[in-house]
Amino acid sequence: MASGLSRRRVGNASTTSDSSPSTLSSTPANGATSPLLSGHAGTALEGGSKIAFDPRDLDTEGESSKMPKLTLMEEVLLLGLNDRQGYLSFWNDNISYTLRGCIILELALRRRIAMTKDSSRRPYPLPDRIIEVIDDRQTGETLLDEALKMIKSSEPMGVGSWIDLMSGETWNVMKIGYQLKQVRERLAKGLVDKGVLRTEKKNFLLFDMATHPVADTRTKEEVVTRVLTLLSTRTSSIPPNALLKEGVQYRHLRAVCLVCAAYAASVLENGLSRLNYDAREAAFSRCDDILAEFCVWPFGAAREGGSSSTRRREGLSGGTSVDSVQELVKEARKEQGDAEDLCLEIVAAVMEVYSRMDSLL
Repeated sequence: MASGLSRRRVGNASTTSDSSPSTLSSTPANGATSPLLSGHAGTALEGGSKIAFDPRDLDTEGESSKMPKLTLMEEVLLLGLNDRQGYLSFWNDNISYTLRGCIILELALRRRIAMTKDSSRRPYPLPDRIIEVIDDRQTGETLLDEALKMIKSSEPMGVGSWIDLMSGETWNVMKIGYQLKQVRERLAKGLVDKGVLRTEKKNFLLFDMATHPVADTRTKEEVVTRVLTLLSTRTSSIPPNALLKEGVQYRHLRAVCLVCAAYAASVLENGLSRLNYDAREAAFSRCDDILAEFCVWPFGAAREGGSSSTRRREGLSGGTSVDSVQELVKEARKEQGDAEDLCLEIVAAVMEVYSRMDSLL
């Protein structure tokens, strides 16, 4: 066997009838169990193979099957990217702030953070309620793990404060270190590693800049199709094309978070550009309805009063689009299960932050 240290995922060792005697180690005379028979890789001193593995990799193996290929941040970035030129609009001032909110959303959907369970939190607005880390296992995504570590090691703060701090919007010089820098570039490089984008260098007169054109058009087309289907459906049921594949955790809520985050980041129009003017306006109006339903807790509580956008659309479309929004709320509540789910309460808090952004007011 070649010398050196190899790293791989290690499961329980299994023995077969055709295994050679040299492969299996017999039980020592003192009664100790062989490393191979016990399912452990062993060490060089014990006579086992020299294989190193991170136990945290094994802890997330079951979770990875329930997670989508792309995070919310990456999907929003994909919607904003020009396919051929490979960069975002220079006039978009909203996407950076929205991406920080997507980081909080992704951590909540992965059940890493939750609202602090305290009955006295109810009088406070959703963005001001304190959040806490309930699971500090690494996610495998660098930005998510970095944010998770900051939330765990810092003083307790609310969703609104965390989004502001990670965006660098603070006058407190003692908290400037909470800012997450170069988020868009780091996300783009992550998409390059996943084979969705490629890296090129483009000259802008006075300087060169790395751009990231789309390499896998099928992946972006899938994201655009889900957005278009969700915002243009005229039926009361949610089409399967608007959702991620079966088995993905919170796939209805992920569809809601995607369209609302894209709306707040001012990149939704890129995905709706293939629609005509009337259909595009109807899609924006429907996104208003969805955001109004999910920026309150519990989800759908805004329907009791009825938003102005909802009432306007009921008069225009006979209620079919409103019924499909209600169906989306019902499916999200079914996924939620417990009405006191503190992880999903964070989703409503981020939606409320999005609804207050200047780009939507």
